[in-house]
Amino acid sequence: MSEMKEYAPGTFCWAELVAGDADRAKEFYSKLFGWNYTDVPIGDGKVYSMASVNGKEAGAMYQMWSTQKEQGVPTHWASYVSVSNVDESVKEAESLGGGVIVGPMDVFDSGRMALILDPTGAAVSLWQPMKHVGARVVNEHGAFCWNELLTNDTGKAGAFYTGLFGWTANEQDMGGMIYTVFMNGERPAAGMMKIDKSWGDAPSNWLVYFSVNDCDACAAEASSLGAEILNGPMDIPGVGRFAVMTDPQGSVFAVIKLEPM
Repeated sequence: MSEMKEYAPGTFCWAELVAGDADRAKEFYSKLFGWNYTDVPIGDGKVYSMASVNGKEAGAMYQMWSTQKEQGVPTHWASYVSVSNVDESVKEAESLGGGVIVGPMDVFDSGRMALILDPTGAAVSLWQPMKHVGARVVNEHGAFCWNELLTNDTGKAGAFYTGLFGWTANEQDMGGMIYTVFMNGERPAAGMMKIDKSWGDAPSNWLVYFSVNDCDACAAEASSLGAEILNGPMDIPGVGRFAVMTDPQGSVFAVIKLEPM
């Protein structure tokens, strides 16, 4: 098991599902990934459901607030990047052309967070850890393992994220399609690719990948549980076999069986 005790700044550290129907989401992901849940009270009768893999926190979900529903927010996966100072990162994001959806705020004694928009419209959360560093397990079955930006403007997005997190951009030609791997020091931090016109009017967004033991079996199980397979299963030579899908409430995510390193 890949246990995590801390995350270097600029590293994706957490994923949470903002669910229109949390009970329905719990059932789906429990059957798909074997997740168990611990409901943490957060006030006003609301709970934050921590999902665990083999007893280690892997992510979370919560019932969408009424204000979010009124604003037309769909069920979606949100990804968090660890930073050393949320307030300073938000200021830097604004100076680089980004926007702020939720300004810096404390989450009890767990950490300090903010939700920002990059200049191409993709949302990403920032996390300054206190008692909660993020996921305690990654790269195992049912735990997240990669984050990928799908954007309508790779140049604008690349300049934003390299400026904000200090990432470097490594472009790779993958059969005529340019795929950018963002490096956080010597470690891969995330990927980026341009949204293809054939995908329709898709907005820029961050896609979270979960590691699985068998991509084809997982995709088949997801389909039987009401998911829609959007792409795959298919191989990425030297990386693994993946599939992209929507859960029964329409939230997009990906699963991948990684090749041994």
